[in-house]
Amino acid sequence: MPLIRNPILPGFNADPSILRVGSDYYIATSTFEWYPGVQIHHSKDLANWELVTRPLNRKSQLDMRGDPDSCGVWAPCLTHDGEKFWLVYTDVKRKDGSFKDTHNYIANAPSIEGPWSDPVYATSSGFDPSLFHDDDGKKWFVNMLQDHRRRPRSFAGIVLQEFDPSAGKLVGPKKNIFLGTDLDLVEGPHLYKRNGWYYLLTAEGGTAYNHACTLARSRDIWGPYEVHPQKYILTSKDAPLAALQRAGHGDIVETPEGKTYLVHLTGRPTTQERRCVLGRETAIQEAYWENDWLFVKNGPVPSLYVEVPGTRDDSKYWAEQRYTFENGLHKDFQWLRTPETERLFTTQGGKLTLIGRETIGSWFEQALVARRQTHFSYDAETVIDFSPTDERQFAGLTAYYCRYNFFYLAVTAHSDGQRELLILSSEGSWPDGNLTMPFPDPVQIPNEGKVKLALTIRGRELQFYYALSGEELKKIGPVYDASILSDECGGHQAHGSFTGAFVGIAASDINGTALPATFDYFVYRPVQHHTDRYDV
Repeated sequence: MPLIRNPILPGFNADPSILRVGSDYYIATSTFEWYPGVQIHHSKDLANWELVTRPLNRKSQLDMRGDPDSCGVWAPCLTHDGEKFWLVYTDVKRKDGSFKDTHNYIANAPSIEGPWSDPVYATSSGFDPSLFHDDDGKKWFVNMLQDHRRRPRSFAGIVLQEFDPSAGKLVGPKKNIFLGTDLDLVEGPHLYKRNGWYYLLTAEGGTAYNHACTLARSRDIWGPYEVHPQKYILTSKDAPLAALQRAGHGDIVETPEGKTYLVHLTGRPTTQERRCVLGRETAIQEAYWENDWLFVKNGPVPSLYVEVPGTRDDSKYWAEQRYTFENGLHKDFQWLRTPETERLFTTQGGKLTLIGRETIGSWFEQALVARRQTHFSYDAETVIDFSPTDERQFAGLTAYYCRYNFFYLAVTAHSDGQRELLILSSEGSWPDGNLTMPFPDPVQIPNEGKVKLALTIRGRELQFYYALSGEELKKIGPVYDASILSDECGGHQAHGSFTGAFVGIAASDINGTALPATFDYFVYRPVQHHTDRYDV
């Protein structure tokens, strides 16, 4: 079989849940505060993947206004019971501190494209829910269990309870079936059944550099579960120079020919500070069964190159993407938190018009539309038409991670009404969220007319550019350190930032007058650079 290079889903695609229905493979990944919720990719050969849907796309399914950064949709699980697709997910409302508010839901659909049902509520006892369809027709729901008392651990184990689809709720007794190992922070459970054994795959060690996949088994779904003789079937925690770091949070799938694969999240750190600017990505490993235990081929350290049934075509990955808006917003783009898109943007007239709302970094209603950074180096470009009257109106081009980490080339105006270009940046500003001062010198521009805005990222170096009508692009501002647009710099304590770098456009009007900004197009151009980390 041909070799492919990991990851199979580059850029922010965390917590993969994989499923095969006939000859079709699907992977669902977390989207956190980005809307619509849950990304589902499709493949026929495990090598080439295409985004097919984001199913949580209306208010009755998901409303994340007020969810802090890296909250929202955590760790979806996608399954099929022979008749319909099932999707379970968490909407996290609070994660920092001793408490977590984690509401878990279950939705279903006759096909992957939908229509997806309104969800039913399951539980709030923890997060990372998963649904298992047993061969006797019963459905079982598992999630990690949280204990704010830490008696003895805050990640208290994996709890099991039956789900009754006709009643639309969890029923019967519940039990903590697995406490985890000494690595701690047990989460991400998935149940399987094979040869009379129930298998429980979990993630442990937190989602940073001690991450691991732990496997346990039992003859009874209620346990007790014995841990794999290798304990951790996948981890990079003891291999700091491995190409794929942070490996954990996996799921298992079998091909029609009976081969087993494990998908898992991973990170590819750059710089001496080990920063994963592309976030947590999805990788795949070949696996095999021996004595009714699963082993990763050449494991437990994940392999950069893996044999899969298909041959990858990388031409689309490396192609320039020029987005226009005659047919609406391209599926590569997302926005933040709100289902009420009519308050954020419109694509009437073949252009993207953002409606100025709250400030960049708002957890409620900010007009920001962006796509994932999926390459270590790239160019981005747009043309904006925007007529601000004062400093509280600004719109432009942004490289964005969260409230505490972004770079923003904005068209704005001084208090006297003179239009200008100003770079706003927030560089590791958690917990305060302050802009970096002093600002680079603003550049005055005419009060009317379109402006071309661009940026380049080469490894960790970010440079902004601008051009007035009929002019060539010229540099503006200093070279910034783009590596801070990473989980490791998201601002929170360890294991606290979970998304990835985005690039896009934004508009704010904190006068409250909803001043629009119109964008003609958006270009994302992948670039190969000597600092890139595709091979190690």
